[in-house]
Amino acid sequence: MTPPNFSKIDPSTLEGMKHLGKFISTIQLTSGAIPSNKNGSHDPWDHLEAVMGLATLGFNEEARKGLEWMKLNQNDDGSWFDSYHNSEPLALNKQSNFSTYIAVAVWHYYLLKNDPNILEYFWETVKKGIIFALSLQDENGAIAWNLDEADTTDKDYLLTGCSSIAKSLECAIAICQVLNKTDFQADWMQSHSRLLKAIANPEGTFDLTKDRSRFSMDWYYPILSGAYLNENYTKLTTKLESEFWVDGLGIKCVSDEPWVTVAETSECSIAYKKLGNEQFANELLLNAIAIVDENNIPFMGWQFEEKIYWPDEKPSWTSAACILAADANNTLTAASSLFLNRQFSS
Repeated sequence: MTPPNFSKIDPSTLEGMKHLGKFISTIQLTSGAIPSNKNGSHDPWDHLEAVMGLATLGFNEEARKGLEWMKLNQNDDGSWFDSYHNSEPLALNKQSNFSTYIAVAVWHYYLLKNDPNILEYFWETVKKGIIFALSLQDENGAIAWNLDEADTTDKDYLLTGCSSIAKSLECAIAICQVLNKTDFQADWMQSHSRLLKAIANPEGTFDLTKDRSRFSMDWYYPILSGAYLNENYTKLTTKLESEFWVDGLGIKCVSDEPWVTVAETSECSIAYKKLGNEQFANELLLNAIAIVDENNIPFMGWQFEEKIYWPDEKPSWTSAACILAADANNTLTAASSLFLNRQFSS
């Protein structure tokens, strides 16, 4: 049932994961784009996850190139397209959570470098991305997930996507505080508060056209969003542990498939660390880094009924998720609390 465990990844040190940074850097194109699929394509969110993995391990030039790619490929309305091959758009729809995640990556880089010039340099990019997403915010506080190729709004609201946007808004507000962008800060704090309220009271708002509750992300991303007070976490953790957790393996991507995935297990590890359950968080991290090839590069996941790595892919963002989870669990850098604590002061 369990994969062969010959992992030599040491998540307690940056040096113990250095090979993951080298792996991501060898994938990166000269443009700064970081492919995540076998066909060489990527989407902006996965790209930024890989950028943060690089930055965590000290691959500063490569991380900066990845941020520059975002700056250079942003659309005039503040969005990015759904997917790219290098810098060539492949799908022309625009997802709202893709437009905001730049704030998380830029804030993460700032936390590592403690240099306000980084925030100044990327401010316009962050600002435009946030404004694009907030233009899709409904009166109910939720943010529509997508514009199609004709710029028609898809009125569905995704709980996972909005949870990611909430964290992005949090980081954007923190950037405002450092740069003294008081007007944007005030407006964005109101939007952030409305969004958190929607996430904390999701019934009748999210995933109305398609039930996505079978995906584990819908249960741990709200934890990472910061929307819930301590007494409201029980429903989320009960669901995760009863329907998605496989003891000794990790977290399933979807509840009805015999498939644990490295990224979901890593991200869920961060969520449990945020809740203060350090033992379980570390267990999940160790589960994640056990699903690797002979060179200690993480596969996407493990199909535990067929006993195979599946699919036979090792996405760059999957390695990055392991890196970020290791930092959160073991306080390896100045950015280790990024997903654990609120980033702006009230």
